[in-house]
Amino acid sequence: MPVFDSSIAALIDHTLLKPEATAADIRKVCAEAREYGFATVCVNPYWVRLVAGELAGSAVKVCAVVGFPLGANATEIKVAETAGVIRAGAQEIDMVLNVGELRSGNFDVVSDDIIAVVETAHASGAIVKVILETALLNSEQKVKACLLAKEAGADFVKTSTGFGPGGATTEDVALMRRTVGPAMGVKASGGIRTLEELRKMVAAGASRVGASASVKIIEATAA
Repeated sequence: MPVFDSSIAALIDHTLLKPEATAADIRKVCAEAREYGFATVCVNPYWVRLVAGELAGSAVKVCAVVGFPLGANATEIKVAETAGVIRAGAQEIDMVLNVGELRSGNFDVVSDDIIAVVETAHASGAIVKVILETALLNSEQKVKACLLAKEAGADFVKTSTGFGPGGATTEDVALMRRTVGPAMGVKASGGIRTLEELRKMVAAGASRVGASASVKIIEATAA
């Protein structure tokens, strides 16, 4: 039997966010996550309860997206969504910040939005990753977004939704790591489909990687 690199698997949020995903598709990614030992299964809010049931008794955590994929929901909706997915079994929250307000320079609004989600999640022991959607931001905006997320008490910053005009780049990951320092998490997500790409993201500073091609990536580590 092939032996796979469990340290690589432990970096991966095994992700299925396609709108056409069926219950059978969700169960399949949960079975894969159990088999290979991925960090989490990351899904849209509707599927959290099913995922929590499928992963019960395993070390794989349940990750839900919030304010996805645009980040333009009212803060009250993001908070309600966060509370709802946590009740359904989510242990990690990937929230999209308010991209439009960030680009407008309304940083207090962006900060308050993140803080509200972080406080709701942390009150229940869940962690928060803040999605920047880096392809829509310039370097100055990326740095500011990272600082706002860090100051708000978020646990990770994350590059992309996978639904924007571009995904993760090593340059963005390196910039995010330099900005937040060594202690905060950095998640690279969007377009990572090979083991080589994953390793480049980790070398640039990523401590977690979101991928839908997780099985292909981990099987490439076979000894």
